[in-house]
Amino acid sequence: MFDWIQKIADWVVFDVLHLEKGKHLAEALNFFIYDTTKILLLLFVIIFLMGIVNSYFPIDKVRNYLSRNKLYGFEYLMASLFGVVTPFCSCSSVPLFIGFVKGGIPLGVTFAFLVTSPLVNEVAIGLFVGLFGVKMTAIYVISGVLLGTISGVILQKLKLERFLTPWVQNVLANAQKEQDVFLAEKQSFKQRLPVIWAEVLNILKGVVPYVIVGIALGGLMHGYIPEGFFEQYMSKDNLFAVPLATILAVPMYSNASGILPVVQVLVAKGIPIGTAIAFMMGVVGLSLPEAMLLKKVMTLKLIGIFFGVVTICIIISGYLFNIIL
Repeated sequence: MFDWIQKIADWVVFDVLHLEKGKHLAEALNFFIYDTTKILLLLFVIIFLMGIVNSYFPIDKVRNYLSRNKLYGFEYLMASLFGVVTPFCSCSSVPLFIGFVKGGIPLGVTFAFLVTSPLVNEVAIGLFVGLFGVKMTAIYVISGVLLGTISGVILQKLKLERFLTPWVQNVLANAQKEQDVFLAEKQSFKQRLPVIWAEVLNILKGVVPYVIVGIALGGLMHGYIPEGFFEQYMSKDNLFAVPLATILAVPMYSNASGILPVVQVLVAKGIPIGTAIAFMMGVVGLSLPEAMLLKKVMTLKLIGIFFGVVTICIIISGYLFNIIL
């Protein structure tokens, strides 16, 4: 889908700047150009589409339906499954997070999506089948969906809405006011468009600096942290290998398809599959660039709680993988 962006990044780095392939600076800059272009494009499209949706569908009805109807956790599962079919990394899932919150979706349901989306997608599934077989892929997909679902349920029970930033609270307030105007005046799409466009620009203005800083940090880590740096800490003889693998993965940044070949190498070198997958989940689902982006929509306390719950779930999954397999 984004091959044309990669071609642009390659052209700029290797043809225009004449940097040598495989060098740290070239890899970091290539990563930065590709991810910045991709995420800003996704950000624009998603916010614009969510603006259209929010202008036509009453926020209060969506919120009331999800909060009043006893779906017995089904809404968390649906959000987690939706995360499977969206091919986004952790950072590019943040725009959808904003759209979910703006649309009145409960925070725990939104978190279920945010956890699963970067972990499991069709590209990662295809690569996983080729590298580890159908059985391992099925276990990984199920565990990823359950991880998102359980994390969402736990985070919803903690009632964390008060830890959203004032900026998000303001976005929510404006969204409801705008929708009240649309409904009251029964405006056409052409009449609604200027308000939707203004809201898109307002959100972009607030989020873009965090996107750039987060991706720049991810690019530096992608280009300068050697893959073999972490292998010494994840041997099968280390009882604490799973939590160490998860924690050490946080400074890295990649999507599932990018880190899978690394996982294959780790497993080939004798590292237990559960430890390797915990490392992969940590790289994909927990990253400093993601935290930088989330800082715009969450307070530090909420980011800490979110990362903490997901980290615990990943560690438990890693140990279970090692025991079962």
